[in-house]
Amino acid sequence: MNAPAWSPDQPIVSLKDVHKSFGSLEVIKGVSFDVMKGEVVCVIGPSGSGKSTLIRCVNALNDIQSGSIKVLGREVHSPDLDKLELRKMVGMVFQQYNLFPHKTALENVMMAPIKVLKRARAEAEESARALIRKVRLEGKEDAYPGELSGGQQQRVAIARSLAMAPDVMLFDEVTAALDPETVKEVLVTIKELAAEGMTCILVTHEMGFAREVADHIYFTDRGVIVEHGPPDTFFDSASDPRTREFLSQIL
Repeated sequence: MNAPAWSPDQPIVSLKDVHKSFGSLEVIKGVSFDVMKGEVVCVIGPSGSGKSTLIRCVNALNDIQSGSIKVLGREVHSPDLDKLELRKMVGMVFQQYNLFPHKTALENVMMAPIKVLKRARAEAEESARALIRKVRLEGKEDAYPGELSGGQQQRVAIARSLAMAPDVMLFDEVTAALDPETVKEVLVTIKELAAEGMTCILVTHEMGFAREVADHIYFTDRGVIVEHGPPDTFFDSASDPRTREFLSQIL
């Protein structure tokens, strides 16, 4: 299938009037936003506001009832789009690390390039070692997930996602299950990726981090975008009462 023409002056990710329901419960109620190449977007909001569901729709882990989601000009929920092609374009890191416990850190990072991208083993290993260095885990290549801290496991998960060389990275509350002392090492890794120009969409409750790295922040509540803007405007002069109440509770 020929890819539609996409150019860097167009959004790399574009959501238009997205609706998503689980049974009779509508959890996303007409959300629209664009993300440009190299942008870092943070989605914040109270629990149950549809944040995680929203980014799971971006790489088709959740279907949508109506609306449109495009990545690099391709309609994500088109029956014609090969999900494998989508997973190559969009990497995702979850709250749970989902590493294979019987595989070493290096093997976890090498698996997808070998099995999915059909890379030669030597090439995949060289790339995986470079990615493990990138997430500052040199020396842990032969460690099993059970021998690593939560923060180290999460960084292996990030390296594993990067091994597919995606155009966009999605992060879903990736520090939520971590001890406070290991949160920072994961956030530093994401910050470095962002600084290198990786397009990132993050669902996070780390407000200091959001303020520091985001180009744009979206506040969701009850399935709609209540307010959005660049970090300084958003945090210092939020106009919607719901946003101000949310910020007053967590800042």
